[in-house]
Amino acid sequence: MTVKKKIYLAGPLFSQGERAFNMNLRDRLVEKGFSVFLPQEDGCDDTETRLELRQKNIFEKDVKGIDDCDIVVAVLDGGSDVDSGTAWEIGYAYAKGKKLVGLRTDFRTFGPEGIVNLMIEVSLDELVKDINQLLDVLEKI
Repeated sequence: MTVKKKIYLAGPLFSQGERAFNMNLRDRLVEKGFSVFLPQEDGCDDTETRLELRQKNIFEKDVKGIDDCDIVVAVLDGGSDVDSGTAWEIGYAYAKGKKLVGLRTDFRTFGPEGIVNLMIEVSLDELVKDINQLLDVLEKI
């Protein structure tokens, strides 16, 4: 049996819709055999825990999650610009030499000038437009 790679799932997590999307995506990745670090659960990043553990602990858990992963999957939806925390996670992962795959399902931004901020887009190894395409790309990494 082959061991699948570890994925850090970066993305906005501040609305019920964002959190539900992240959990659904995590479940799809786990079904394919990947191990997934989901910051909203594994990093203890929710309002109650944030007050209890303080931001530094959440930060350290998330950084360790990136350090320990093979691939960062970054959800790039959430408006005209990438979520600031996700952008930081992408930059950190890039500096650490991690494989980076961006997922942008918001078709309103698809155009000739690019899909996301050029610093984000050029940092990525792959940029995909739906979950099925993401799963195909991850199987090849």
